[in-house]
Amino acid sequence: MIKHISFFKILLVAALLMVASTAMAQKFAILSDIHVTPGNANEGKLKEAVAEINGSDVDAVIVSGDLTNEGSDVQLRNVKSMLDGITKPLYVIPGNHENNWSQSACKTFNDLWGNDRFVFTVGKLVVIGMNCGPFMKMGDGHIKQEDLTWLDKTLSEMVKPGMKVLSVNHYPLLDDLDNYDEYARILTKYPVITHQNGHWHRWRQYETDGIIGLMVRCLDMGDGDYGYTLMDIDLDHDWIHVYNKTIGKERDIRYAYKINTEYSSTSRCTFASFVNVPDGFKVEKVYVDEASIFTRLGIDKDNIYFGNSMGYLRVIDKKKAKLKWEYKTESMLFSRPAVADKVVILPTGDKRLIWLDKKTGKVLNEVAAEGPYVADGVIADGVLYQGGFKTFQAWDVNAKKLLWEYNNINNYCQAEPFVGKKDIIFGAWDTNLRSLDRKSGTLTWSWNNGKTTNLYSPGNVVPAVTENRVVIVAPDRNSTAIDRATGKQLWRHHDNAVKVRESLGLSEDGKRAYAKTMDGTIVAMDTESDDYHQLWDTDCGFGYEHAPCIVLEKDGFIYAGSRRGMLAVLDAATGKLLFKYKMGSSEVNGFEVDPATGDIYCSLIEGTIWRITKN
Repeated sequence: MIKHISFFKILLVAALLMVASTAMAQKFAILSDIHVTPGNANEGKLKEAVAEINGSDVDAVIVSGDLTNEGSDVQLRNVKSMLDGITKPLYVIPGNHENNWSQSACKTFNDLWGNDRFVFTVGKLVVIGMNCGPFMKMGDGHIKQEDLTWLDKTLSEMVKPGMKVLSVNHYPLLDDLDNYDEYARILTKYPVITHQNGHWHRWRQYETDGIIGLMVRCLDMGDGDYGYTLMDIDLDHDWIHVYNKTIGKERDIRYAYKINTEYSSTSRCTFASFVNVPDGFKVEKVYVDEASIFTRLGIDKDNIYFGNSMGYLRVIDKKKAKLKWEYKTESMLFSRPAVADKVVILPTGDKRLIWLDKKTGKVLNEVAAEGPYVADGVIADGVLYQGGFKTFQAWDVNAKKLLWEYNNINNYCQAEPFVGKKDIIFGAWDTNLRSLDRKSGTLTWSWNNGKTTNLYSPGNVVPAVTENRVVIVAPDRNSTAIDRATGKQLWRHHDNAVKVRESLGLSEDGKRAYAKTMDGTIVAMDTESDDYHQLWDTDCGFGYEHAPCIVLEKDGFIYAGSRRGMLAVLDAATGKLLFKYKMGSSEVNGFEVDPATGDIYCSLIEGTIWRITKN
């Protein structure tokens, strides 16, 4: 357990050890949660902090995430221009504000800093840090599977007898990270003296499996207190001193604690719910990837298609569960591969749309785009309807020809569009839902939620569309019905007891829309009513919930997924919960129906693919 030391004892210990240990300590300046945008107050204060740090005797500077507010290219380049003024060795990782709303699909950070992880040594200390997510959609923090592999391999090679480890992440080694259990299990194999993080914008010491966790201050703590953290690590005397450094003032000690490397790893993942799958259903893991998977799945009669966090499109034989072929891109993939008869079309994070031969993986065509693709496209009647960055496009699949393009969008598209006989309906992260003429791409109508905040947009919800209605939910926690022909708002519902977000689905007969709430409940809404009318609600036992996973109805059963790998299956007519099944610890990306068998497939961010069979 952490030994809490009174403030007076801290001062006494610090006074006794300061002179003896200062000369031999490894010294770090830590900037976390600086949240700089061009022209804001934090920008000026960061410049002052950089000047102070350059005049100090620190060995290195660590920036542990949330450099910006929205992760835009302009914001990232601006803050890098200031951090480039640091004359000490500098090591930087992103935070959730660089990952979740990234204009470049997380690529610009790596282009600017070379990587989203680091490792270096100072004396006998190995310092290692890595990215945390969540990646391009609402979710918990997540350490990519390949980063966990790299962490273990790197520490096994670098940690020699007598050496110690300082772990760095933007997120704490707590439940904020969906796979923190795996993270801690690796760290406890090595002499980790502290896990340093930010994210919470406050000071806190905590413990996970015996590893002391240290949350540090943000740049702006309020009431005019702008500053950073200083950390002195004395390995010879087994002490760590942590100081608050308000800009323009003397440092003051915040923590002093003995180094501890005795751990007790504890598994917190429970899969007890495996036992309650009823007769007639089968839930099975069919593939495990070496990387994380952020895409939904493409399915045809023979194969499964997906993209991973290492930039690979992978094609898996359904029967053999073996890799057929793969194609490497230059950034993480977030869009579901679009599968046609003879080709698979890959929207990439490195600003390309690529046609590949389904049998061989040979590149047949490649077109450049203004920005990254993170949206799921739909192929209908030989045409790919694909959202992009500030654009929505229609492509002739076989001719590989652009048929039309709608460019009056002020941000990126993300969710799968609805494709009707005459219309295309989709949302974007500019607060608008749009209907386009399917043949020409001209705007039929645009609906706005009345808010100016992009983060409240219906940008990552698949619209539930009936013959004459469009139902959506959004992060503003409103359910809205819109006239399909005119775009006129028919009703709008907000209820603090029914907090919807981005997870939505439609019944097979079109009479019900299903929304997942932030309390883990599925609500059924009447799509034919002139006012909001809730038919039933069922608590799926997910707890707090924000994963934008679609809700699917197939053959009278509803399939819903959670932020922590839980599958719930309900009776569509009554809403009765039939069973839950814990597939893993990370977010369910979405559900797909196998066109050949009717089986349900889904992927989890942790890199697994699952099949749900109903006999």
